[in-house]
Amino acid sequence: MADLVVTGGRLAGAAETCDVVVVDGVVDAIVAPGTAAAAESVDATGCLVLPGLVEAHCHLDKTLFGRPWVSHLAGDDLASRIEHDRGRRGELGLPDPRAMRDLVDAMSGFGTTTLRTHTDVDPEVGLRGVLAVAELAAEVRHRVDVQQVAFPQHGLLSLPGTAELLDEALQSGAVAVGGLDPGAEGDAAAYLDVVLGLAARFDAAADLHVHTPGEEGRRELELLAELTVAMGLQGRVVASHCYAFGGLDEVAAGRLAERLAMAGIGVVTAAPYSFPVPPLRLLAETGVVTGIGHDGIRDLWGPYGTGDLLERARHVAYRSGFRRDDDIALVLRAATVGGRALLTGDRRGVEPGAVADLVVVPADNVAAAVVLVPGQRTVVKGGRVVAAG
Repeated sequence: MADLVVTGGRLAGAAETCDVVVVDGVVDAIVAPGTAAAAESVDATGCLVLPGLVEAHCHLDKTLFGRPWVSHLAGDDLASRIEHDRGRRGELGLPDPRAMRDLVDAMSGFGTTTLRTHTDVDPEVGLRGVLAVAELAAEVRHRVDVQQVAFPQHGLLSLPGTAELLDEALQSGAVAVGGLDPGAEGDAAAYLDVVLGLAARFDAAADLHVHTPGEEGRRELELLAELTVAMGLQGRVVASHCYAFGGLDEVAAGRLAERLAMAGIGVVTAAPYSFPVPPLRLLAETGVVTGIGHDGIRDLWGPYGTGDLLERARHVAYRSGFRRDDDIALVLRAATVGGRALLTGDRRGVEPGAVADLVVVPADNVAAAVVLVPGQRTVVKGGRVVAAG
C-alpha cells in the first residue's frame, strides 16, 4: 500500500484524470483513477496537480510581514532604497524572526515548497541574518526547503571585510554567494572574480542581482557569461532581474539570450513595478531556464507582496503581455519546474522518481490557475499533506 494517493486530478497539459501515487516521499507512479490504494488520500477531482511552487528570489531577512504598517520613506532610485534599508533595519529590529516565520507560513499555505532567500552580509550586520534564517530553515524544513544566498547588498570591493564574511557565510550553510550590479563599484571583472571565485572554491552556486540597464547591463551579463564558462560554473549561476533586456532590440536580445544559454546561466524575474521584464518566451526558445520570485515582500524596499507565488505568476504574465494559454503556461513552468531546476538541478515535474512536492489547485487548466489564482489549495511536501484546501 502506498503512503499517499492524490486521486482524480489532472497534470499540467493533460486531458485525462489520473491518480498520483506517493511512496517514501517520492512520486512512485501515475495510474488510472481508482486503481491505487494508500494509507492517506487527497481528492483532486476538478483540480490540477502541479509541482510545488518554487520561490526563486526573496529577502526573508528584510520582511516586516505581519507587523504593524511601516510607511515607505525611500526615494525611487536604487541608491536611496539601499541607504533607506540600511539606515532603518536597526531601528526596526531586522531581521525579525517572527515576521520571517509568518511570511514562510503564508508562503507554505499558498503552495511554496522550496524558496531561495538573499540574506544581507556586511560588516555592520555580520552573519546575524544568515544565522537567523538558518534557524528558521531548520524549524520549517518539513514544509519548505529554504536556501540562502549570502548577499553583499551594501558593497563588496568598496566595503573591506565583506568578502571574508561571505566566505564565513558559505561555511555556515549558505548554498550560494550573491552580488549586486557588478560594475557599480568600478570594476565589474574584479567584482565577479570575487563572487564567482567563492562559488568555485565552495562548490556553491552564484546568484546575482543585475539591475543595470542598457548597454552597460548587457556588457555585465556578457562578462558574467564569459567568466562563468572560464571558471567551470555552468549550470550553477543565476542572474536575477536582468533589466538590460528592456533596452535591446530583438536581434540583440536573442544574442544575449544565446550567450546566457551557452553559459548555463538561469534568469529569475519578479517583474517589479515598471522595470523591464526579461523576455520569457525568447529565453525559453533559446534554452535559458527561468524562475520567478517576489523579491521584497512587505519590507523597507516596498510595501507590496502577499507571499502567494501563484499571484506573483499572474503579475509576471500580465507584465509580460501574455494572453495566450501557452505563453501563460511558460510563467507557471518558471514558478515550478524552472525554479526547481535553478535551485536544485532537478528538472522533473510530477512524474515517477520526482520528490512528492505538490500543490493541488482547483482550476480547469494551467492558464486558468495563473489568471484566476484560485484559493483552497492542498499542499503536499515530501509526500506529507502540510496544508489542506
